[in-house]
Amino acid sequence: MLAEQAKLKILQQLALKPDSSQRELAQALGISLGSVNYCLKALVEKGCIKMHNFQNQKNKLTYAYLLTPTGIKEKMLLTAHFLERKMQEYEALRTEIEALRLEVETEATSSGSGAGTGL
Repeated sequence: MLAEQAKLKILQQLALKPDSSQRELAQALGISLGSVNYCLKALVEKGCIKMHNFQNQKNKLTYAYLLTPTGIKEKMLLTAHFLERKMQEYEALRTEIEALRLEVETEATSSGSGAGTGL
């Protein structure tokens, strides 16, 4: 998974469930725990998320990852880039499918006009 895509997925997941652990994020997104940790650190440094430690919890490693206004904007920009890239991929695939469809039709037409094809 690309780093940009991983960051987008992490921001999306944290918007839904800010108290997700890094392990839960890794499992939900299908990426390594190390990748999640790396992305979270980058997002914290960029000011996209803030880590909030729950001091009253028995498990002192319990955090909530809160999206900041910068994080919400970053999520929007990453979503727009992702959508643009996917639309380009879709158009390229649609063009390729249409070209293949025409090729099959042309071959079917040209082989269908010959005698003794057996089809």
